Amino acid sequence: MQKFSKEELLKLSADLFIKMGASDVDAQQAADVLVSADVRGIDSHGVSRLVGYVGLWEAGRINMTPTIKIVREHKSTFTIDGDSGLGLVVAPRAMQIAIDRATEYGSGWGAIMNSNHFGIAGYHAMMALPHDMIGMAMTNATPFIPPTHSKQAMLGTNPIAYAFPSDEELPLVIDLATASVARGKIEIAKREGRTIPKGWMVDKNGKQSQNVDELKDGGMLTPLGSLEELSSHKGYALGSLVDVLTGVLSGANYGKWVPPFVPYLPLLPDLPGKGLGHMVGAMEVEGFRPAAEFKTSMDHWIRSFKSAERIDGDQEVYVPGEKEYLVGKEREVHGIPINDKVVDDLESLKKKFSI
Repeated sequence: MQKFSKEELLKLSADLFIKMGASDVDAQQAADVLVSADVRGIDSHGVSRLVGYVGLWEAGRINMTPTIKIVREHKSTFTIDGDSGLGLVVAPRAMQIAIDRATEYGSGWGAIMNSNHFGIAGYHAMMALPHDMIGMAMTNATPFIPPTHSKQAMLGTNPIAYAFPSDEELPLVIDLATASVARGKIEIAKREGRTIPKGWMVDKNGKQSQNVDELKDGGMLTPLGSLEELSSHKGYALGSLVDVLTGVLSGANYGKWVPPFVPYLPLLPDLPGKGLGHMVGAMEVEGFRPAAEFKTSMDHWIRSFKSAERIDGDQEVYVPGEKEYLVGKEREVHGIPINDKVVDDLESLKKKFSI
């Protein structure tokens, strides 16, 4: 495990995107989204993903110079065609438009089609916070999850994120996959040689498995809840909600047709839409109650949950997003640890692109 500064990872990532043809502005935006995941301790969505982006670009499935445009709009709502661009660039652009619409209309809602993997959903939701707005972001993803009672992958990890502003306390940031676990955490376990917990995965026949190598042989992740008796049907429902809002509503692909994040898996025939889909939104708090009052109430809400009676006196109660903030604070000062396998991948990319 080696440590890098945030600045080192930002420069390396931006340099790589520039080598792939991105503009300086787009490269810096993409790098900022990517490295924010490593800073916040969400290592599954950080620079470890660079190899995947390069592979998709080489396969002709990512356009580094996209023409991102609004193809339909009505007051607070709009649909964007991302022109096969990096989701790391397309989604922040869409979120800024949502914020602008919220400033004018009280809320802004954007559906995005023809995009790619957009990093951590929380990054885009948090863009609304400085504007005293509630932010929302979600995306569909490579199908790795079967519906309850099925052995066919139909849904991705399909994350949802909401960010709520506060006053003196940290903002409340809810960012979760609708699967039992993010696929990247399986990859981390494999790199580190760790066994995964029961309930995270099933094999190609839909039976429980703890063999991380099963993913390349038809294995799948489970919906949030894991098994039906543990409420997997609720995770299935949440994943479906995301797929409809990001795929069906936007005109992107959905279900089993969502493009895979790996270049070695082909696209399915008869695609119903374009690329991968996202949805972003921003709501102006002032439209509901004075923002100052809301943020004071959020402080009270957060403090009340932080002071909830503990099971174990030494085990702190955290609110959503707090752990990521604390990890980020520590990593900003002491460096960001990067797995040796990922370091090797980064060195290979530097050599390949003469960085």
